[in-house]
Amino acid sequence: MHLSRRLAIGLAMLATSAFALPAIAAEAPTEIDLFFPVPVDGKLARDMGTLIKEFNETHPDIKATAVYTGSYDDTLIKTRAAIKAGKPPSAVIMSANFLLDMQIENELTNLDSLIAADGSSKRQFLGQFFPPLQGNAVINGSVYGVPFQNSTPLLYINAEHAKEAGLDPDKPPQTWAELTDWAKKLTRREGDKVTRWGIEIPCVYDYCGWMMETLTMSNGGRYYNEEFGGEVYYDTPSMLGALTWWSDLIARHKVHPPGAQPGPAVSTAFISGNASMIMLSTGSLTYVRDNAKFPYKVAFIPRNVRNAVPIGGASLIIPAGLDAEKQKAAWTLIKWMTSPEKSAWWSRATGYFAPNMGAYKTPDMIDFLNKNPDAKTAVEQLDVAKPWFATYKTVPVRKVLEDEVQLVLNGKKQPKEALAAAQKAADDLLQPYNAETALKLP
Repeated sequence: MHLSRRLAIGLAMLATSAFALPAIAAEAPTEIDLFFPVPVDGKLARDMGTLIKEFNETHPDIKATAVYTGSYDDTLIKTRAAIKAGKPPSAVIMSANFLLDMQIENELTNLDSLIAADGSSKRQFLGQFFPPLQGNAVINGSVYGVPFQNSTPLLYINAEHAKEAGLDPDKPPQTWAELTDWAKKLTRREGDKVTRWGIEIPCVYDYCGWMMETLTMSNGGRYYNEEFGGEVYYDTPSMLGALTWWSDLIARHKVHPPGAQPGPAVSTAFISGNASMIMLSTGSLTYVRDNAKFPYKVAFIPRNVRNAVPIGGASLIIPAGLDAEKQKAAWTLIKWMTSPEKSAWWSRATGYFAPNMGAYKTPDMIDFLNKNPDAKTAVEQLDVAKPWFATYKTVPVRKVLEDEVQLVLNGKKQPKEALAAAQKAADDLLQPYNAETALKLP
């Protein structure tokens, strides 16, 4: 072939390729990252891999990558760092009680316009989810989070131990007095050595604050002002009674191990038979079901004044700062993950209850609940559930209480002194927000 002709053909092919490149680029999938934590026992990381693999296979125009980010607290830190660096993840499974603080700091995408673009109203969209979850998803009338994995605290009981002690596991303790009595009968000693504890309650960062909210609410109190992000109620009779009872289980009744117990240590003690009762998230239910070599029961958290528990778990959010394409892809992922079918699958896999009420009408979930009635308890407890502690600077405000509670459980401080110190420290942290809101007067 003549050189000039070959050159002409080559140039024509190059031009054709050049014009084709934009079309190829346009067909490339939108790549998004999903930050996810693993806050409880179990195999959540593997389950998340399974879920995202299915999403990618059924949505070829989107390529989602799940990125493990540690605990709930770690996930908040890493998300904020990514936002600050100008490279936010497209979606995050964020502790539901962090949303208010993030909204105050302008770190969240308001989801109202995305809901409207689907032809739905906020009321219709939120109507899919159990009502108690909405308190941590809606801020100032707008939707900022979509409930994904949610929990309530439960009382787990070793049924064998109960029967051996002359107790009926089918009639679990309803009050703190009954729980204390059960714990005394379940505790085993060889001389001065305790060989089995009657009750264990976890107290490490995040879990400890949730447990304090649980006990305070069941003692008639409120952990914080649900309508305003600048007030917490640490130095109150209801919280004092809650912390005193927890401390008494250790120092007075000697039915709870001394010191602040990590969550994994509590679940391990239960699985190994070294603790007869524990308070733990329903998110640990699958782990217990898969590993307990004995019959067990789960029950409502006992009351002192009233039956009440806080919601726990996480919502899916879209951080601020995303371009429209990634935002749209993230919204597609969020809607898919929180659909009745996927919500039901995640609940069965993990132990969290499904926040989408439609999940409980799916055939697989109906069959699962018939075979695993223990999974119903957390859902039934929603009748007395309330929103999870959320304020300005949620994590440090929570941690000042947790620091003081740990001192009490370690025998280094008395409850009243500890709660007064926690209140003062929290008030100092909340002061800048209050100065710009409730105390900013005309």
